[in-house]
Amino acid sequence: MGNCCTGSAKCANASSTPFESKVTARSTTSNNSAGSATAKLAPRRSSGSSSAFSGSDVAGLKSFSMSDLRAATKNFGSSSYLGEGGFGCVYKGWMDEATLAPTKPGVGRMVAIKKLKEESFQGHKEWLAEVTYLGELHHENLVKLVGYCSDPDSNKLLVYEYMLRGSLENHLFRRATQPLSWPMRVAIAVDVARGMSFLHGQDNPVIFRDLKSSNVLLDSDFRAKLSDFGLARDGPTGDKSHVSTRVVGTRGYAAPEYIARGHLSVKSDIYSFGVVLLELLTGRRAMDEARGSTTLVDWAKPQLGERRKVIRIMDTRLGGQYPKKQAQEVAALALRCLEDDPKNRPGMADGVLPELERLQQQNHHKAPYSSSRSDTSTPPVHRSGRHSKAKS
Repeated sequence: MGNCCTGSAKCANASSTPFESKVTARSTTSNNSAGSATAKLAPRRSSGSSSAFSGSDVAGLKSFSMSDLRAATKNFGSSSYLGEGGFGCVYKGWMDEATLAPTKPGVGRMVAIKKLKEESFQGHKEWLAEVTYLGELHHENLVKLVGYCSDPDSNKLLVYEYMLRGSLENHLFRRATQPLSWPMRVAIAVDVARGMSFLHGQDNPVIFRDLKSSNVLLDSDFRAKLSDFGLARDGPTGDKSHVSTRVVGTRGYAAPEYIARGHLSVKSDIYSFGVVLLELLTGRRAMDEARGSTTLVDWAKPQLGERRKVIRIMDTRLGGQYPKKQAQEVAALALRCLEDDPKNRPGMADGVLPELERLQQQNHHKAPYSSSRSDTSTPPVHRSGRHSKAKS
């Protein structure tokens, strides 16, 4: 599913290049099961392989009529337009807090509404995956899907909570935004790790498959939430180490075993998380035209192995305002996440998250680098929107 930003400019992932290659689907191979345990949820149905959909399939989601959403967005007018991506266009809308009935602009709660391109078959599959997963998975670090529209005229829309601060991508790479402080970067990494731990800890683990900075959205307090579940899928079960599937995702973030063989596991997400950690450290994109075909991982990895070299790759927008020891520890963690062999990557709940939470706790007791989540600048442009419930 494409990511969208506010403003009139169209943006289908400015930071990274989507890719897709054909890997013949085959039976999963056996080995050790990958994944880590956290909060559980009741087993899910298939993640959207069927084109049929009934509103009764997903409890807790509001089924909107097309007329409701037209009223909420001023008939999808230009003043409500937020942006465009591979999935379609995104609009802001207004709804009553209690009833979710459409209201006038400025009254009630703001929501983000994604409208599927009518000709997009792949978009329909991703729409269905999004409804399936976010209709049943609730966590404070996953965006909240408020409801959907699916009518006889083939209109397919999704309604999310509105994420005021936009995407992590915007804050890291848009020079017009105030730089994120070091404590805020660590806190965002913790939030993402908590969301991923929740997904990986399900009875049937969920592989996010498209973790990147543009799919991390920030609320008004800069709490991070995972968005865009269009490529998510159920992971291996039992003693299987991976599922085999066609390769889709975003260049610069996808794990090497997934690109080469279509082998997908929760450890594929760990690799992508390592790339996001590198972006938080360096302030550089996973893929950048200035580096040509060299990925951020290839550029940064030689510096990560030696603690004294880490300072060379740190984001200059931090102005040196970060504890060097912490930066070295995050760099070391990123390097472990980026291991070529997925078996050597840490689990999210038992390896990555505890380490980041320890660093976050240290920051709570250190004034020199402190900066509360609510510190910052003018609200940036918005990318998609959504919320959640219990913490893992």
